[in-house]
Amino acid sequence: MWYRLFCRDGTEIKPTEMLSQLGELASRVQPHFKGDDLGWTAAELLVELGTPIYVERYLTQEDNLREDLNSWAAWLETRDFSPNHVMLMERVIQTQQMITIRKPIDHPNENLLDEVCTALSRAICQKADGIYQAEDQGWYSASGEELLKEY
Repeated sequence: MWYRLFCRDGTEIKPTEMLSQLGELASRVQPHFKGDDLGWTAAELLVELGTPIYVERYLTQEDNLREDLNSWAAWLETRDFSPNHVMLMERVIQTQQMITIRKPIDHPNENLLDEVCTALSRAICQKADGIYQAEDQGWYSASGEELLKEY
């Protein structure tokens, strides 16, 4: 399952700051970050035993994301059953960094992984003025408010 974070602030959130936002869940995560001169670009978050959570960070300008963002905006434009579809479309267009979180499907503690992925999504979105999409579930504010349900 994928979580996609669309953030208007392109400033890097330092790994230590991001993990500290997880509260008590942070003690159950062993992080391994990779990066370049623009900040961290990828992470593997090992949660207990099992396949790690994979996190990747993309910058709109440097990683040529405009086509992908336009596709998401066009998809949101068709969701006129939701009063939030225009606002979400605008937020996606304004994205300066996109972060993807891939939750493995073969982990023995799926509930814990859901907690970590959701907490991480909210923490990053709060720091980077973002919204997030949880695949096949919906679109959410940084506080976790459901903005659009996926059917």
